[in-house]
Amino acid sequence: MGRRPVTVRLARWSAEHPWRAIALWVVFVAVCFVGGNAAGLNEATDDDQAIGEFGRAQLIVDSGGFHEPATENVLITPRTGTLDQAAAKAAADDAAARLRQVEGVTSVGAPMPSRDGNAVLVPITMSGDPETASDRVQPLRDTTAKVQEAHPALRVEQVGGPSIGKALDDTLGKDFKRAELLSLPVTLAILIIAFGALIAAGVPVLLALSSVAAAMGLSTLASHLVPATDTTASVILLIGMAVGVDYSLFYVRREREERAKGRSGLDAVEIAAETSGHAVVVSGTAVIISMAGLLLAQDAIFSSLAVGSILVVAVAVIGSLTVLPALLAKLGRWVDRPRVPLLWRLTAPRVGRHGQPAGPRFWPAVLKPALRAPVATLVVSVGLLLALAAPALGMKLKFPGMEDVPRTTAAMQAYDRLTVAFPSNGTSHTVAVKAPAEQADRVKAALTGLADRAGADPLFAPAEGDGPKIKVSADRRVSVLEVATPYASRTDEASRSLHELRQDLVPAALKGIPGVEYAVGGGVAASEDYADHIWAKLPLVAAFVLALTFLVMAWTFRSVVVALTSILLNLLSAGAAYGLLVLVFQGSWAEGLLGFTSMDAIVTWLPMFLFVVLFGLSMDYHVFVVSRIREGIRQGMSNKDAVAYGITSSAGVVTSAAIVMVGVFSIFATLSTIDFKQLGIGLAAAILLDATIIRAVVLPSLMTLLGDANWWAPRFLRGRAATPPAEPPAPAPELVGAR
Repeated sequence: MGRRPVTVRLARWSAEHPWRAIALWVVFVAVCFVGGNAAGLNEATDDDQAIGEFGRAQLIVDSGGFHEPATENVLITPRTGTLDQAAAKAAADDAAARLRQVEGVTSVGAPMPSRDGNAVLVPITMSGDPETASDRVQPLRDTTAKVQEAHPALRVEQVGGPSIGKALDDTLGKDFKRAELLSLPVTLAILIIAFGALIAAGVPVLLALSSVAAAMGLSTLASHLVPATDTTASVILLIGMAVGVDYSLFYVRREREERAKGRSGLDAVEIAAETSGHAVVVSGTAVIISMAGLLLAQDAIFSSLAVGSILVVAVAVIGSLTVLPALLAKLGRWVDRPRVPLLWRLTAPRVGRHGQPAGPRFWPAVLKPALRAPVATLVVSVGLLLALAAPALGMKLKFPGMEDVPRTTAAMQAYDRLTVAFPSNGTSHTVAVKAPAEQADRVKAALTGLADRAGADPLFAPAEGDGPKIKVSADRRVSVLEVATPYASRTDEASRSLHELRQDLVPAALKGIPGVEYAVGGGVAASEDYADHIWAKLPLVAAFVLALTFLVMAWTFRSVVVALTSILLNLLSAGAAYGLLVLVFQGSWAEGLLGFTSMDAIVTWLPMFLFVVLFGLSMDYHVFVVSRIREGIRQGMSNKDAVAYGITSSAGVVTSAAIVMVGVFSIFATLSTIDFKQLGIGLAAAILLDATIIRAVVLPSLMTLLGDANWWAPRFLRGRAATPPAEPPAPAPELVGAR
């Protein structure tokens, strides 16, 4: 008898030494978590995230060593009609006097009227670190509220970066707290329905949460090699809960199934390790390969997400191969306690003829068209998915702008009034110039002329107050000019104003200055440059993921055809998800239904992230289903019966895992911001399509149509057939004769 697979040897040791395995896992998680916290987080800097011309502009500005204090404004406008100038002056003087007494205020500028005379702006400069200004802005807001009480005939409100940041933090904080409070109960509820027993439902959640805790610590340590970003922890939680629940769900369901056949606890754990454990290793490898593809984007954000995701998947795989068998061995039949009476009767493994699980009734009915008319079923289902994918050809990528922030807060409503009265405080472009110090006067004169020419162009907003403000660094080598546009950041006019600056105004203004280096940045530039970056890197990332996944699948299943069809089906699934995303979010028909305002585009970073996540998570289901089909083939079943057996025997666990993911991802669609709505809808819809139409219709019809050709491979790839289980799996009775 050959050497047992490593998954079986690990599971057997853990099952025979459960307390040791559990203790080692607890120590591992604790050491990772505590060690990570002790090491501290190394966050990515602007230098790490510099991309395109926007990035070059940011680096030039940073090299100037400018001190950029946080600023706020008090905006005074009439409640109706025109502004009473005397009342406005009194309110502005009152606000200035009160705010000068507030701790944290460095200075209060002179009141500045708008061009139409219908608004007054009082600028405020704050002390301290600008990064923490939003945490210290509340006393200023309280003072402004008192000014409002003293002048009820006017609208007196505070607006600026820190106050908007605080409002967003409060809104998003409530959103995420609600999402966190909902995600765990939703996951538990779905698992209780899937298992019909509380302990069985709790085991996957326990493994997932411990994997996330360990990965959080490891990612903190890894941040000293690959700097982390703000979103890393959220992605670790998202991916960790998804794969952690999936892997343990596959394992626990198979162990319960084997116990239902009468096998001992140790034998059931070993068989689960040899089958589901092997599938977990393969699917985990596929997810890791997918996420590793993000490293090729050469982007600090994606590199950070890749490292965090790889770590949490690796930890979840290790946990499912070690501590999970130990828990199952120690719990024994207690894993099915306490039972939920009605649910237990519906979900408990049922044994049919020859000691095999009784065939379900729903899935055989779904499978009949694929088995009886595979060509027609394949053509219709693939045609529908391609039709759903077609809108993706018109996908546009943009960053969300200030116009996409929910207007439910007073700060954002005040921001809208500010940009109407003072357009230069809205969307702006940053012209960053670096030149020898002796050229500083020429650079300043050139930028002054540039501002004058831009002010006469309707694509740009004239400078407010005393004219263009040009910042010059202490060493006179760096000069910075902000050029405002009256248009929102995602509009075509804002885009045209950027291109006019880059292609015409800036080169013409700085032409002939020796040693000059310049770049145009700002919010509009960041959106366009990052979209170009994504379109340039996506083919490379996709090619890497597809090629390595093909090799892993071909080696695992010893079949070139299975590997190729796996790739094609996952591409079809991803394409359908892209198309659905464009259909929902680039139009306006779903705005009322989902509670968003269309930005007529998809968030820039989403397509690449969605591709690798979906490709990885889809492989979970695909590997598990095809593994069960191959089990049937190795027991001598016909290809059609093996397909029927594989789909029906895995349908319950795949459906349960998919419902968990769809439930958790759907919670993200309830958040306020457009990027999380798109992420939640995209992931939830894609997983739903993948677990239903792809795995239950397209896959069986394709494998039935291909027949024995499914398992073709060149001679060097063919391995010896694995030793079959003692009892061959019987196909579901409802499907025998469907041929």
